[in-house]
Amino acid sequence: MKIPSLIALAGIVAVALLIAGCTTPTPPAETTVSLIQTRGTGPMPTLLGTNQIDGYIAWQPTVEVAPLAGIGHVLLYSGDLPPEGMWKNHPCCVLSARTDTMTENPDLVNAMTALTILSTEYVKENPDESAEIVADWLAGKGNFTYGDISVSSVDVLKQAFPTVKFVNDPTDQWIDGNIQFVHALRDLGVLTGSLANSTDEETKLLVFDTNPYYQAQAMIESGTITTPPPAGKEIGIGYLNSDHHAALFVAVKNWQYFNDNYGIALKPVDGTTSRPEKAELIVNGQKVADVRLIPGDAGPQLMQLASTNAIQFAYVGNPPAIAAIDKGTPVKIIMALNTEGSGVVVSNDSPATDWESFVDWAESRSATGKPLVIAAPGKGSIQDVMMRYSLEQSGLSVREG
Repeated sequence: MKIPSLIALAGIVAVALLIAGCTTPTPPAETTVSLIQTRGTGPMPTLLGTNQIDGYIAWQPTVEVAPLAGIGHVLLYSGDLPPEGMWKNHPCCVLSARTDTMTENPDLVNAMTALTILSTEYVKENPDESAEIVADWLAGKGNFTYGDISVSSVDVLKQAFPTVKFVNDPTDQWIDGNIQFVHALRDLGVLTGSLANSTDEETKLLVFDTNPYYQAQAMIESGTITTPPPAGKEIGIGYLNSDHHAALFVAVKNWQYFNDNYGIALKPVDGTTSRPEKAELIVNGQKVADVRLIPGDAGPQLMQLASTNAIQFAYVGNPPAIAAIDKGTPVKIIMALNTEGSGVVVSNDSPATDWESFVDWAESRSATGKPLVIAAPGKGSIQDVMMRYSLEQSGLSVREG
């Protein structure tokens, strides 16, 4: 009998082990997407138009800039992100306030809440006029310009407005949607403080105070807004340059309407500017506060301002507010400003037309060693959270850009 060589014997053993399942085949290469953070959404069209990124996720109206400027197309709006159905009618921006302001001058908080409710109703009833007001605030009704890219702000806003759902009512469904974001933020490792292990009921107590909303609604229904005592200092209101915060812009620009019809107004000190920086809160003919209107690049920046008491109110995305509360910032979410209103944009040469083909695109690019580069407006922003969660739920690995 001929004895096989050692090499041949080793080969036989290796085949036998493989057949028996005792060896592990090399796993497939991990599909990676590079997620970069920009300061707000402003740089995104330029980056896309100059082929520095393959796509972006943004709040409106930046989503509509790409197709109108001819530099990209909308892959899908935020309510259609995976997992299927999870983000439908998802909470987005909220009105929040510092807890010390709520304690020291509750009538002031109630009045600001009432004005926001009234202005939101105006936005819903007058969408075309409101779109033009927002275009004026953001770009003086001129063009949005990003390097060589230029597109009409009015056209962009009128196309963006139908994708934003302006709502205020803090319904149980809306609150549960925010709790879903808390769960997502936990899964992503963002929450490490008071909300890291809280029960849903504990979370609600830590995050929300909807009493000003119901007080405001009662005043509106009665036809009388309670006059707050004068604020002892200037009040700061933070916001983002997004149509999600149309209620604030419309309240300031149409202050005379709200003053004449409801006895409350946020009157700009200089009514000739497209984007006022100072205003006066007037209730029943009395000035009750000097107000400074402070824009931010993204929600986390506004929450930093709130943490240092530089602003007392913030029109802001819910994840930055939740994350700030988790870290001990003394703020509460009062009510909704809108749901949905964001979207994913990809370059014109992208083969992706839906999320499934986007994943295929990501896999093919990752296999060549050139992962997709997608921009988000700041880590911890609502868009960043949704994109990370959707990518990871689809089996894609996120690499920090």
